[in-house]
Amino acid sequence: MTTMQTEAVAPESTISSDAKGWAALAHLSAFAMFLGIPSLVGPFVAWIWKRDDAYVDQQGKEALNFNISFLIYGIVSAILILGLVGLVLLPAVFITWFVLVIVAAVKASAGEDYRYPMTIRFIK
Repeated sequence: MTTMQTEAVAPESTISSDAKGWAALAHLSAFAMFLGIPSLVGPFVAWIWKRDDAYVDQQGKEALNFNISFLIYGIVSAILILGLVGLVLLPAVFITWFVLVIVAAVKASAGEDYRYPMTIRFIK
């Protein structure tokens, strides 16, 4: 059985509360989608704004990669509605996205290194 390896940035105790807040914001800002703003914009802005901090850089890239991946999954699911499988797949993709964003924000605010499952790592 193999374990997933994650890049350790710093021990939890050395991550500032400011960095934890920005990292959580990088994840939660994807919810700006509900205001008509693409879910990629918030994580991108938070990452670019505070990427000089190693923890925010890591979590910002993670949030951005996740939202790019799930945008692709959503588009594919929407196309698959023509074959009816998308009727089940699209809501599953959306619910998974919603839950994982919350989990990531909670973990980031606690200073934990979080890596989303099912994510294509476009930005390394």
